[in-house]
Amino acid sequence: MKDARKRAGKDAANTAETVRKRIEVGGERVWRLADFEGMPFTAVAQALSRLSRQGVIQRLGKGLYYRPRQTAFGQSKPNRAQIRSLPLQRRRVFPAGIAAANLLGFTTQDAAKVELATEGLSLPRLIVGEETVIHTRRPESWRALSETDAALLDFLRKRGEASELPPHETVSKLLDYFREPKRFDRLLKVAESEPPRVRALLGAIGEQLGQPESKLSTLRKGLNPLSRFDFGSLAVLEYARTWQAKERKL
Repeated sequence: MKDARKRAGKDAANTAETVRKRIEVGGERVWRLADFEGMPFTAVAQALSRLSRQGVIQRLGKGLYYRPRQTAFGQSKPNRAQIRSLPLQRRRVFPAGIAAANLLGFTTQDAAKVELATEGLSLPRLIVGEETVIHTRRPESWRALSETDAALLDFLRKRGEASELPPHETVSKLLDYFREPKRFDRLLKVAESEPPRVRALLGAIGEQLGQPESKLSTLRKGLNPLSRFDFGSLAVLEYARTWQAKERKL
């Protein structure tokens, strides 16, 4: 037991020394725990915390540090644009709201505030920005989606409300996306974790595109037959009423 503790202490010391040397050689930059992949997580975290207390690096946020350089006006400051361009380890991030509609070509508008969706519980504000609107707790199944597929699901969740196109043009463009091979099947696989309204919209889209009943029945079984859903501008889908869309008010 004593030998094991001695080895553990030696390993931690070696990790701390490696972390220090790498930071010193790296010069001015932002460091994350993920930059020391393959090294003991706890030992790296302790080493970074210690270097921060010693003034070698500055702690910017949880797991995020900055190595400054000395200038004629004092120590340099971290570049915010550089920080926000850092990849978010172990988390998928997707455009949402107007950003999703923009990606899909339904609008040319740029939102006053960026909207993002993630399957995680949060995103680091230091990276994504304080003003960013974050939609958290997207289903784990979103991890396997492409950016476009996730944007389509977000667009359906919002009933196409960000589209600048007239309703019939919006639906026509939406159907073109679902005509792409395998897209309907991919989204059908994650439909169970989506809100009922999204499942109903997928059903209406699938039926208009002639998807087989074997696939549509999977969606139909997950809907309460007494429920009615607000399809928004997507209520002009040919089979909207069949899939329990509320009657549109003129």
